[in-house]
Amino acid sequence: MARFNKIGLFAAPALALVALSGCATGFKADVARFQQLPAPAGQSYTIVADDPRLAGGLEFSHYADLVGQRLSQTGYVAASDPARADLIVRVAYDVDNGREKVRSTGFGGPYGAGWGPWGGGFGGRWGRPWGYGFYDPWLFGGAGYNDVSSYTVYTSDLSMKIDRAADNRRLFEGKASAQSLSNKLTYLVPNLIDVMFTNFPGQSGENVKVTLPPEKKG
Repeated sequence: MARFNKIGLFAAPALALVALSGCATGFKADVARFQQLPAPAGQSYTIVADDPRLAGGLEFSHYADLVGQRLSQTGYVAASDPARADLIVRVAYDVDNGREKVRSTGFGGPYGAGWGPWGGGFGGRWGRPWGYGFYDPWLFGGAGYNDVSSYTVYTSDLSMKIDRAADNRRLFEGKASAQSLSNKLTYLVPNLIDVMFTNFPGQSGENVKVTLPPEKKG
């Protein structure tokens, strides 16, 4: 029995890392949208960077293409001449430098591990057990040991504004925000775009939580 328990101890951190990756739970974000958009009827659009630091780069161009694909699926049409577009779509995105989270697990269960059934974790914005680390009484010699683990949580944002080109009237404002253990824009921005266009354009003034399903493997 003791041998089985030690195997469980070493398996716990591996399971915790799977949970931290977010692969099993999907991508979660808060979305707020305000809109007075007319029904799509082939209006043309052009996409510009709402942050001067993003303008002109290949990275922004890539994400603008993703936004354009979603707009086209909705019923809008990319303008052949940006200067004559009906709608101006302004997009910006960012991820912060992260905040360090520290957690002490203590002796958190029959195996002393600090995740899932073996102990507590950082509740996070979504109330789910984030965190990892485990206590092995065979290695550390007693129930008085507190295991301390740390990790960094990043907040990412995507904003999108749509103005009518003829009079610069604002027709749509949307912001999607997420917390994750990743600061890679190549992962975050496409997911934030998908979240923004979930049930687009949405109910004006409504703040909703959106969860995207995990990516399929294979």
